[in-house]
Amino acid sequence: MKQPTTKNATRGRKAAASNSSTSKNKTTGSRQSSSDSRQSSTNTGRQNSSNTSRQDNSNTSRQASPSANSSTRGNINAPDRSRKTSSSQKNADHQSSFEGESHLEKFFLDQLQDIYYAEKKILQSLPKMKEAATTEELKDAFDDHLHQTQRHVRRLEKAFETLNQKAEGKKCEAIEGIAREVESIISETEEGTMTRDAALIIAAQKVEHYEIATYGGLVQLAITMQLHDTADLLDKTLVEEEDTDARLTEIAENDINLGAEHEGNQHGQSQGSEEDEEEDVDEESPSIR
Repeated sequence: MKQPTTKNATRGRKAAASNSSTSKNKTTGSRQSSSDSRQSSTNTGRQNSSNTSRQDNSNTSRQASPSANSSTRGNINAPDRSRKTSSSQKNADHQSSFEGESHLEKFFLDQLQDIYYAEKKILQSLPKMKEAATTEELKDAFDDHLHQTQRHVRRLEKAFETLNQKAEGKKCEAIEGIAREVESIISETEEGTMTRDAALIIAAQKVEHYEIATYGGLVQLAITMQLHDTADLLDKTLVEEEDTDARLTEIAENDINLGAEHEGNQHGQSQGSEEDEEEDVDEESPSIR
């Protein structure tokens, strides 16, 4: 009876050992699985960390890149600004170096004094022309040009300042002649007629054309001598003189010239009628023998 018990006990120990071995294997497998899981998790974390690091580096690089480009563009543009500044400085230096000593500088200053005198003479003539004009449109045009001429005088004074020269006029024979012509027109034309207005417009345009020729030449000479500040001032006046000339032409073509022509026809008809009446009187009066 004891032997079977021993065998059974042996079997029990083997089974227990087997179970223990299986349990150990399971435990080992579980530990290995856990270890593998940790390793996988660690690898994944490292990979994610590496990817994140690369992405951050890439983004940082991209963000830094525009700055670098901007810096590069700034460096490219910097010489342009430097050149502009240098050019402006040269112009200013040349502008301040005007002394009126060379032949061209003397002539330029002479013509500047000539037109300065002319503008002041025009200021005296325009009120007379406005008062003598017949139509309100022409009166308004002369009044506007009076205010414009005052601005031209101030602008010329600034032009003298850019050259470090005193603003003074030199007698302009051309404008003196046109001024005398204006007075002659007023005295020789009938008051309140379109013919007077037509004649006044022609006289005013003679003034404008003289100014346009003078300012146009002075602008080009100033540019040639690199007196750009002076050229800008004179060019503004040149544009305004051209606009005034165009306005006078428009006023003449719209009504005044046709009105003056109609006045001529009426005058001719009136003279013809008076001559016919004289002939009729002569025919009807008895002859004296």
